[in-house]
Order: sequence, then structure tokens, then C-alpha cells
Amino acid sequence: MKAAVYYENGGPSVLKYEDAPDPQLHPKGIIIRVEAVSIEGGDTLNRQGGALVTRPHIVGYQAAGEIVEVGSEVTNLKVGQKVATSNAFGSHAELRAVPARSAWLIPDGFDVKLASVIPVAFGTADDCLFEFGHLKAGETVLIQAGGSGVGTAAIQLAKRAGATVLATASSDAKLERLKELGMDHGINYATHKVPQEVMRLTDNKGVNLVVDSVGGSTLQGSILSLGYRGRVSMVGAAGREPMTVDVSSLMGGNRTLQGVFLGAEIAGDRAHDNIQRLINEAARGELKVVIDRTFPLSEAAAAHAYIESRQAVGRVLLIP
Repeated sequence: MKAAVYYENGGPSVLKYEDAPDPQLHPKGIIIRVEAVSIEGGDTLNRQGGALVTRPHIVGYQAAGEIVEVGSEVTNLKVGQKVATSNAFGSHAELRAVPARSAWLIPDGFDVKLASVIPVAFGTADDCLFEFGHLKAGETVLIQAGGSGVGTAAIQLAKRAGATVLATASSDAKLERLKELGMDHGINYATHKVPQEVMRLTDNKGVNLVVDSVGGSTLQGSILSLGYRGRVSMVGAAGREPMTVDVSSLMGGNRTLQGVFLGAEIAGDRAHDNIQRLINEAARGELKVVIDRTFPLSEAAAAHAYIESRQAVGRVLLIP
């Protein structure tokens, strides 16, 4: 099979489009012929500095396609079905092997490209808002990096739940695109200090919840944007900065900083069923999947470079 591989960590240029061994079928797993790869933020972080589990290494959490082989112990899936999949690595290829538990059925007629985006982005956003963020109707939420995959999902889910939604982005043009997803107020973090803008927009009350996938210095701004008993769902380090924050301000307002990692529970019944629900809702048109651009798999290096330029709104896909 063809795959985007690398032999050492580094920038996008380390990615090479080469022949690679076909994946091996596990008795409890499946192999899919990949039709769309959703490039996750963690994919670029792993390429930059993550472990090379294989050599050459095929990075990537998430891809969707058609099942071409089924393990001998798998009873709930069959050859020919379309599924979205998630696993620790291996998405940037024409074929990928995953545990059957890491696959979700794509409803008939739903675009495989759209389905490929949902498990990590929407599953993470939903957990940040509800399972760990305890968001309720009538509350106010701040979505950091609103144009990201998690951000575009969280805006929709929070608005649907009856929240007032604030979101940040690096340009007014990006913020304009987020309005159609349900954003009530946008903050351009390139031109404004986020905590001050949050307080202005909330009459100095602050927000009830922040979803922060950026980390670094942005996390400090998230903490300072909280109101009394506010919560931060911290879910990533997309900013690639050290996590050095002063958490003392949490105490005076009885505020909470909560780490969220979907991967810790993604194979469990709750998270697995929740992701299937989200896929089904998107297939019914109840949620919008935002795809910024698609690249051929052979141009994986260019796709990673585009993501790191921070121009994208939503996910960037690779098509084998």
C-alpha cells in the first residue's frame, strides 16, 4: 500500500509518500480501505515529537472507509460496511488496521469524508462540555480556538444545549465564519486580550465554562475568564507552549480546572455509544461537519504545513 511515512520527528517536510507494508489483521480487529483521513491536532504534535512506534512510522488517529477484512473474533461488523475509525497511529495510509471496538458504523448515504471527522473532534467537544464540563442551559461558555475541529463542534453542541457561546480565533474573517455555527460573540485574540473581552461581553460576570484545546499561555487567559464557580475543560496543547500557569486565582472563586482526554475512555461503552450518537445526528443533518480543505494523501506534507499555518476553519482531510 501507499502511505505517508517518516523516519524521524520534525516539521511537515519529514513526511514521505512511499510504499509501506500492508497492515496485519488481528482476530479482534478489522482492516479498512481508507477513503478519507481526518488530520487531528495530535497528528501534527506526534509527527513533531511523538514516539516512532514503527519504522518507518505512519502517523494518524482517525480515518474512515470500507471494511475489507474482519478478524475471526469480530461478530458485529462485516466486510463492505463503511466505518469511521480511531487508533493510536496508522491513519495516513491506503489501508489501516484497528480494533473493532475503535470503529463506528456510518449510516447509509452519509458522506464518508464528513464521518471521518466526527469521533475525535465531536466526541472530545461533547465530553468537554457535558461529561466533564457539566454545561447547563442558560450558562455561558467560551470556546478557545473556535475554528479548530473541536472548536467548530463545541460551538454547535453548546448552542444546541441552550448556552450563550463566545469563541476566539486569530482573525475577524474566521470569526465571521463561526457565526453560522451558533457563536454569539467572537473575540479576535490577535487584537484583543481575551479575559478583558470576556468580562466586557459578560458584564464582568465571566463565563461558566471554558473549552481550551490550546494550553500554554492561552490556558492562563481561560482561567482568568471564569466567573464564580466556573470550570475549564483543558483538552490539548495545540499552542505548543509550556503549561506554566498560576492556578491561585481558582481558589477565590471556587473555580475548577479539569483535564479531559477522550482516548482514556474511547473504547468504553459510554464514549463509544456517545460517538455513534453524534455520527447518527450528523447524518440526519442535526450537526454540521466543517471541512476546510482536502489534499491527496501524496501531499500529506503540504496538508500538515497548511494546518500549522493556522489558516484552517474546521478539519483538513487527506484523500488516498
